Amino acid sequence: MTQNHLTLDHLRQTPLPMPQEGGKEQRGTVLVVGGSVEVPGAALLAGIAALRSGAGRLRIATVRTAAANLAVAVPEARVIGLAETDEGAIDPADAVARLPALAERCDAALVGPGLNADAVATALSRTLLAAHSTAALVLDAGVIAGLGGQAEAVRCCRGRAVITPHAGEMARLLDIDRGAVEADPLAAARRAAALLGCVVIMKGAKSWIVDPGGGAWLYDGGGVGLATSGSGDVLSGIVAGLLARGAETATAAAWGVYLHGQAGRRLAERVGPIGFLAREIAGEIPALLREA
Repeated sequence: MTQNHLTLDHLRQTPLPMPQEGGKEQRGTVLVVGGSVEVPGAALLAGIAALRSGAGRLRIATVRTAAANLAVAVPEARVIGLAETDEGAIDPADAVARLPALAERCDAALVGPGLNADAVATALSRTLLAAHSTAALVLDAGVIAGLGGQAEAVRCCRGRAVITPHAGEMARLLDIDRGAVEADPLAAARRAAALLGCVVIMKGAKSWIVDPGGGAWLYDGGGVGLATSGSGDVLSGIVAGLLARGAETATAAAWGVYLHGQAGRRLAERVGPIGFLAREIAGEIPALLREA
């Protein structure tokens, strides 16, 4: 099993697909499913990050209450308002009816930002996993804890899925103590990759990227400033954007972690080591891509 430090020199050995002449469709379409009445901005952060990573088109499916405001805040996106529960979450029944058709017209789908780890999140992930679309999947935040019960469905994606857990989410996924994950995050990531047959981004002060074959890459981190609300949503959006452009899953995961971390380092230099906002991270991505 290989294990490497993630550097720009390493990444240049697996370059990202370069945009060709043509319309926005050639750079891929991303669908972001997430948000709630209390946390509508998570889908916004992820969606903007996908566009900043070079995706050509963006769709956001979120609660109807937030849809109009999100459409104004992200005029580049098509925003689909879904029915919501009394608690202000996406209504699973409406999602089951509408998400498969939306995913079918997309190159990458991200589900999870702004969702709680509950039955709603499980229903949303199950719907997209059962859709059998050709879209690559990024499974984030609230949907991760319930993936253990959907392991076969994730494996059926045939390696076209990425999960992005932090230690707490990984502990719930594997049904182990959080301390065990923190003591050996690489072992936890490899266990999850083997269970689900997907690429795992094990987030932390230092992040591991692990593929289903056991290959692992360590990124030393972008600094403490990235430990801020919404930062993980930006990371998942970056990965989804790169997948939409046609990158392979492990390539998109590795480049996504690197770009997210380097954006944090640049903001730390310009703004300060802490205090910059998650909404500022995505704005650094185009220049980093140009320089890479």
